[in-house]
Amino acid sequence: MPFHFLRNQFLPMVLKEGINPEISFNHFTLDHLRKDDFMNVADQLLEAGLTVSFHAPFMDLRPGATDPEIRKATTGRLQQVFDLVPYFRPISVVCHASFDKRYYVSSEHEWLENSIETWKQFLAQATDMDTVIALENVYETDCQYLTLLLNAFTSPHICHCFDTGHFNVYSTTPLEEWINGLGARIGQVHIHDNNGLLDEHLPVGDGNFPFHAFFEMIHQRKLKPVITLESHSEKQLWRMLENIKTQNLFVR
Repeated sequence: MPFHFLRNQFLPMVLKEGINPEISFNHFTLDHLRKDDFMNVADQLLEAGLTVSFHAPFMDLRPGATDPEIRKATTGRLQQVFDLVPYFRPISVVCHASFDKRYYVSSEHEWLENSIETWKQFLAQATDMDTVIALENVYETDCQYLTLLLNAFTSPHICHCFDTGHFNVYSTTPLEEWINGLGARIGQVHIHDNNGLLDEHLPVGDGNFPFHAFFEMIHQRKLKPVITLESHSEKQLWRMLENIKTQNLFVR
């Protein structure tokens, strides 16, 4: 849920229904709201006993950029989110790893080295603040470079966030290869659906992602990831929940 929607519209519903929100932040919110605006919402969520996760900005950001000035701009923007962690105490901060082999042509290893350096500095903060960095797949067609990136760290404070919708649109390798390749590094899951053509963020069951097969693989490997329902409207959220219930998706 974007912070401005949470603050201006949905906070009463979130508190009433006991919804544990994953709060996303964009550049406008981070640049134009005051510290008190964030603290006021954080205090209400914590007082209600709700569990919070974060989703960091991602538009135009490249943590593994070959240009050091682009990395500098990226880390500066991400730092604004990590500065809010002490107020909200999120269990995770989801960030886009932003690897795209169509973009980093012949510079994959440079992307990897730069990414390791970028996340190393934030990992120290995540460890101190007892949260977890969850690196999400978007345009990755396979898990090769995400796996290499995550394997550069042994800390439990960094993991993979597997996004079902992004996989369904952009991956060219089978689901089982992702689960086998990333294994226990999968610490968070974003669930939403589509028909394999566009990132539509449909409710579970309204597209063709194989959710039952996916969660069976997760169950077999005894993984217990944080699960975020990525609906883009209140109407789709309620339909998502109803579809999950109807399909007995989380029943074991």
